[in-house]
Amino acid sequence: MRIFSLLGLSLIVIGLSGCANFPTRSRPIEIFDDMDRHEKYKAQTMYRGKGLFADDRSNRMPVVGTVAVGHLKADDAEYRGIVNGQYLGKLPVKIDAALLKNGQTKFNTYCSPCHDRTGSGQGVVAKRSLWLPTNLHEDRVVAMPDGEIYDVISNGRRTMHGYRFQVLEADRWAIVAYVRALQRSDRGTIEEVPAELRADLR
Repeated sequence: MRIFSLLGLSLIVIGLSGCANFPTRSRPIEIFDDMDRHEKYKAQTMYRGKGLFADDRSNRMPVVGTVAVGHLKADDAEYRGIVNGQYLGKLPVKIDAALLKNGQTKFNTYCSPCHDRTGSGQGVVAKRSLWLPTNLHEDRVVAMPDGEIYDVISNGRRTMHGYRFQVLEADRWAIVAYVRALQRSDRGTIEEVPAELRADLR
């Protein structure tokens, strides 16, 4: 009886030794190898001289102009800030407290390191570098159309790089709105403040 127990235990050990789930220098014995390795084409792969198609690719390229569902950005005004080759004059979105709050959050995150939270161009990066970011209160910037500021945020200008991959289109417009609010706060007069709120300014 003990012999049969030892024989059974030996068979179990031998059987388990054929498993490939532990490190070993020797290849496991393969009775049927079709589950581990079989002839196939991997997607989006080039096979020199062995491809499925004449260009050696394993699958076809998308038709020119193909756009993923939900990613069609045909509205130039909303997505590029340009209409008929000219910068959009005013924001294409409604300006409200929520938009300005979002713009403030995004501005403080992405813009203030260079431009400072007030837009003066004296952020921490400016104090530690050899170049000076633009002061957003300059007459030149104030005179820019909203679409141009949006374009600068998206694609950058001179030493500033674009943020189109980090900041969504809607958030870029929110930043433009907040920049306008900063400029207005710097140039506003007491007469523009409602009478019931003027006491809070003193």
